Amino acid sequence: MFGQVKVPVIVVGCMLDKRDDQHPVSLEQVMSPIMQQFREIETCIECSALNHIQIPEVFYYAQKAVLHPTAPLFDQEQQVLRPRRVRALKRIFILCDHDRDGALCDAELNDFQVKCFNAPLQPSEIVGIKRVVQEKLREGVDDRGLTLTGFLFLHALFIEKGRLETTWTVLRKFGYNNEIRLRDDQLPLPIKRYPDQASCLLDELEY
Repeated sequence: MFGQVKVPVIVVGCMLDKRDDQHPVSLEQVMSPIMQQFREIETCIECSALNHIQIPEVFYYAQKAVLHPTAPLFDQEQQVLRPRRVRALKRIFILCDHDRDGALCDAELNDFQVKCFNAPLQPSEIVGIKRVVQEKLREGVDDRGLTLTGFLFLHALFIEKGRLETTWTVLRKFGYNNEIRLRDDQLPLPIKRYPDQASCLLDELEY
């Protein structure tokens, strides 16, 4: 049915108004095993055009599937983050760690928040973020701030809670496209070098 489809898919059950007590089976019950088999399906939803039931929700999930797809970020088969996404987040962490001490202090975390979401974090919010991470992953926070491990865990938590738009916003603010590759305008200009010279990039910057 799907197999080779490379775009996000949502499944919509129509004519919900025709449902009655004698037809109690829900779309979710029917679709659950299919969604397990075909991981490219982002979500399933029922609606009624006649009675205007969940029509806005259909468009919302369709838009979300296109703008904030799951597949480039998360491997549904292996239940792990995609390597390219991990490398991108590592690069972002390095760029935000201004003092290069291996952790994001409160000021660096706040700068990251302002750059990505145009709004500062309140001190209590920073404390809350670090508490959530540390409760789940002790090494995610140390006396210097949020570690790389904690930063990656935080974004994994966003996916778990269905907040893919948060991670996508971060990636796009730092110059990544929908394939999680740096846009052309973000790539460094070619370096002129003599024939006997060699150049290399840090592993974190290879995309």
